[in-house]
Amino acid sequence: MPINVDTLRSAAQKGRPVTARNINEAVSRGIKTAFLCHSHKDAELAKGLERLLNDAGWTLYIDWDDASMPEVTNRETAQKIQQNILNAEYFLFLATANSMASKWCPWEIGYADGKKPIDRILMVPTINGLTTHGNEYLQLYKKVDYASTGELATWRLGDKTGTLLKNL
Repeated sequence: MPINVDTLRSAAQKGRPVTARNINEAVSRGIKTAFLCHSHKDAELAKGLERLLNDAGWTLYIDWDDASMPEVTNRETAQKIQQNILNAEYFLFLATANSMASKWCPWEIGYADGKKPIDRILMVPTINGLTTHGNEYLQLYKKVDYASTGELATWRLGDKTGTLLKNL
């Protein structure tokens, strides 16, 4: 099952624990890192996913949390995004109606697909009511979802078992 957007909203309300202040600190401390591809319209959902990943021991890079990003989107923005995709161990795509309609998200996925190992690109499909987002990517990449233990895990479409995020 995809992650329910209400679950992400609820997680966002718990606050944002910090496992590391930035990707470089996380790497130096042996913490898993991921770049989050998402729509800025889904800031609350991004915060919720960040909380869930922090609980699994990961640090998530979110571009609007980066004070070094330009205020106006330009070529420097694209270069910084590219560098942060490369610096993070994993690339996560938070699939929502907003991110599926975004102009930037497909560009980021395409860049990551050309630069990162395929097993380091993870989809986070979501469900909102009866509508599921992200299914079209599940043939290409692993997904992040809840395991029967209630912990976040990743696996390929059709696999019976996955790997807990904390064990990656």
